Amino acid sequence: MNQAFAAVCLLGLLPALVQAQSPLTNARAEAAIQQLGTAFVQEKTHVGLSIGIVQHGKKYFYNFGTTEKGKHQLPTENTVYEIGSITKTFGSLLLARAVLDKRVRLDDDIRQYLDGDYPNLAYEGRPVRLVNLTNWTSELPDNFPDRPDAYKQAQPDSIPFRIINELSRYTRQDFFNDLHAVTLKAAPGQNPRHSNVAAQLLGYILERIYQMPFDELINTQFEQPLAMRSTSVAETSAARFAIGYTGTGVQMPAFTIQAMQAAGGLRYSAGDLLKYAAYQLDESNLAVKLSHQPTWGDMDSQAFGLNWFLHKTIDSKRQVEHSGGTFGFASYCDLYPDQQVGLVLLANDADQSTQNQLGELSKKILDALYGEPVALIALNNALKRRGYAQLINVVKDVRQKHPELHLNENYVNNWGYSLAGQGKLQEALAIFKLNVSLYPNGWNTYDSLAETYERTGNRKLAIDNYTRSLALNPHNATATEFLKKNGEGK
Repeated sequence: MNQAFAAVCLLGLLPALVQAQSPLTNARAEAAIQQLGTAFVQEKTHVGLSIGIVQHGKKYFYNFGTTEKGKHQLPTENTVYEIGSITKTFGSLLLARAVLDKRVRLDDDIRQYLDGDYPNLAYEGRPVRLVNLTNWTSELPDNFPDRPDAYKQAQPDSIPFRIINELSRYTRQDFFNDLHAVTLKAAPGQNPRHSNVAAQLLGYILERIYQMPFDELINTQFEQPLAMRSTSVAETSAARFAIGYTGTGVQMPAFTIQAMQAAGGLRYSAGDLLKYAAYQLDESNLAVKLSHQPTWGDMDSQAFGLNWFLHKTIDSKRQVEHSGGTFGFASYCDLYPDQQVGLVLLANDADQSTQNQLGELSKKILDALYGEPVALIALNNALKRRGYAQLINVVKDVRQKHPELHLNENYVNNWGYSLAGQGKLQEALAIFKLNVSLYPNGWNTYDSLAETYERTGNRKLAIDNYTRSLALNPHNATATEFLKKNGEGK
């Protein structure tokens, strides 16, 4: 949930609070990770950080900051954090096992596993299928109760407490009553959109398939076999739990909502979550392999597996990742199956940008371990010689020598916005033009190019590109608003 945050200073983060366990044999990488972790917790919105790395079966842990503001209490690999939406990958792995056991099929209509009639869970004859619950294409609401304006007048820091209070009384029957009232606005399987409801519904379906409560499924299928310590909702006062905060330093309530357990209710230490990450790296396990297969999109631009985001890195390595966030915590699980490397990063703050920062931190750690990709070095060197005006040709030429160079749509888009944020609008325009040339069917590529033309005062080209973006995505509100303001829309 997005909240408005005011700035406060985070005090008391002394160098003595930074410590590593099980150091890497690569001294340069070791020093880089220490530096990166220290810098992270010294930012005013952050409190504590635990990092776990598994590399060809060997595990390494690094801890920074504190588990509780105002105390010099360094986290350890056994400190427990809320992992938020990474929880969803546990449910989808159970679903993959059920598929392999021939209990279900991914394209099953979900209504086969629900009591009662749900004619509303189809759009023009196209039903919500099990796979749609795991790749964000179910068209179900993000949350139940579905009242997006319920807390509009509330103070931002009070909202989590009100939600916890309301959902503490929200029952399974309430969930299915709300499910009966859902109206799908488009056919499932088309438009990815975050939905905690979909993940929680999968949890209830799994309970029916396996005839076992969700927490028992997690315990018997993951925690016991992998020797992960159970952190059921009953253990909220245990001393080994970190305290979660907003970006303004306000302590948040524990996320112990049974009505959201399968969507984001699991909590683990870096040590335990790294065991799970190592398990996810073993694609000889057919259920793991199935959960990493694309079910929407394609790997060259954007793809989703069973609750995993699937990418290619800039040098064409496979990346399987998911982030999570609760009211007071942020998490990130980053897997590279072909290299047999996995990273987990856990923080006890929920600033609006923390999840993204953990993702960036993970990439920097990977660079520290393996060095900057050769293809990227070649691209940067060529740009220094030839400049951004020749960018499209530069990319073509670099790919002649480095065919592994892969420029993901989101990577290029973020690159462009980074330059725009530095006031380098002409360079940003070149980047966004490159993205349009690479991904001519991506509505967001035209949107970003149009926005930058707008910033440079080129109204005509802004209109042209917003129009193209809207043709590809009729729901693009930014394009619709701009075109209306400029007399081009309906």
